[in-house]
Amino acid sequence: MFPSSCDTFVALPPSSEGQRIIFGKNSDRPCDEVQEVVHFPARDYGPEEKVECTYIQIEQVAHTYAVVLSKPAWLWGAEMGANEHQVCIGNEAVWGRESADGEEALLGMDLVRLGLERADTAEKAVDVIAALLEKYGQGGSCMEDQSEFTYHNSFLISDRKEAWVLETSGKYWAAERVEEGYRNISNQYGITTKIDKEHPGMRVYAQSKGWWDGKSEFNFATVYSFLTTARIESAGTRYCEGKSLLEKRNGHITAEAMMDILRDKDSGINMEGMFMTTGSMVSVVPTNSALPGVHYFTGTPDPERSVFKPFVFVKNARELKETSSPSFGPDDPVKKKPRFQSKPDRKHPLFVKHEVIAAIIESYKERGQKITENLRQLEKEAMKKMENILAVGVQQPDDYVNLFSECVQEELSVYSKTQRAV
Repeated sequence: MFPSSCDTFVALPPSSEGQRIIFGKNSDRPCDEVQEVVHFPARDYGPEEKVECTYIQIEQVAHTYAVVLSKPAWLWGAEMGANEHQVCIGNEAVWGRESADGEEALLGMDLVRLGLERADTAEKAVDVIAALLEKYGQGGSCMEDQSEFTYHNSFLISDRKEAWVLETSGKYWAAERVEEGYRNISNQYGITTKIDKEHPGMRVYAQSKGWWDGKSEFNFATVYSFLTTARIESAGTRYCEGKSLLEKRNGHITAEAMMDILRDKDSGINMEGMFMTTGSMVSVVPTNSALPGVHYFTGTPDPERSVFKPFVFVKNARELKETSSPSFGPDDPVKKKPRFQSKPDRKHPLFVKHEVIAAIIESYKERGQKITENLRQLEKEAMKKMENILAVGVQQPDDYVNLFSECVQEELSVYSKTQRAV
C-alpha cells in the first residue's frame, strides 16, 4: 500500500483578506487511526531533564511554550498545531533518493511538536528542527503496526509575518522563505533553486552520491527526488489541485475559504479510502501582535462531516478532555518491544459520538443533509464570535479558558438529539 497523504496550505497578505495569515492542513492517515486534539501549557524544566518522544529520549530545554496539537493518539508528536506565539506547523511525508529506512529516531511528527514547543518564530522553528535532525536524526515506523512505514519529512511553518518551507532528506535539508502570497505542500519535494537556508553539507553530499555535478544550478527537488516516478503518484495531482484552489481565491482567502479547500473531495484533498483525512486544522493569525490568533480543529475524520472548533491561547486554558484519548502509560504496546503487538482502543469521547453520526449521514441522505446543515450552523456561529476577538482582542481571558471544550459540548448536543430522533 502506497499511501497518498496530507496537504498543507498557507496564505499571507495580499492573498489573504485583511492583515491575516491563514494556515490550514488536512492530516491523511490510516482510516482506523484516532486523532486527538490536546493542549499543553508552557512549562519550565531543570537542567538535566529529558523528554520521552515517540521512540527515543532526548534532552529537554529549559522552557517550552504552550501548544495546541492535533496528533495521532498513539504517538508523542503531532501532525499539526500552533503555539502561544502563533507559530503554526504541519508536516508531509516525502520520499527521495535517500533511503528513509533506518534506526528508530525522531519522527517528523515529533519534530512538529518540538518545533512548536521550542520556537517563537517560524524561522527559529526551522533552526530548531534542523538542529534536532543533525543531533538525533529521523526514523522509525510512522504507523501503529508492524509495516515499518517510513518517510522523510517536509514542513510548512508560519508565524505573524512570514512562512517557511523546510524539506528534509535524512539529516540534510533546504528551506525557503515565503513572505507574501500563498503556498501549499503535498507529498513531494517542492523547493527548487530558491534556497534561503540549507544544511552546510547538503550540496557536497549530493555531489558525492553522483546526484549533482557540482556545476549546474542546484535544484533541491530535482537533485534529491527519485530518478523516475515519485512513490506517491497522486501527490503531484493533489499539489496542483491545491494550488489551483488557492489561486481561485487569491486575494480573498479567509478561514472559511481554507475550510472549503480542506473539504474538497473532487480534488482528493479531503481524502477517502484506506488512507483518509482523520483530522483538520485552520488557523487565523493577525499580523498585528496585539491581537490573538484563533486555531480551529475538527478532532474527527472527514472535515465535510465535522465541525471546526476554535481554540485561543489564554492563561489557565483548560485541558481538552473530550478530544483526549485514553492513556496506557508504560503498558502501551507502542512502548513495549517488540512494538505494536496489539492495538488498544484509543477513541476519545467526541470520536465515539462522531463515528455514529457519520454513519447516519452516510446511510440517510435527507437526514444526513439536515445534520450537516446543523453542524455547519454551529461552526458559523462560533466563527462569528471569533471575528470579534480577531478584531479587538481578548477582553476577558477567563471567558475563553473552556472555549474549545464548550464548542465540543455543543457539537455533542447536536449528536445526542440526532440519535434520539433516529
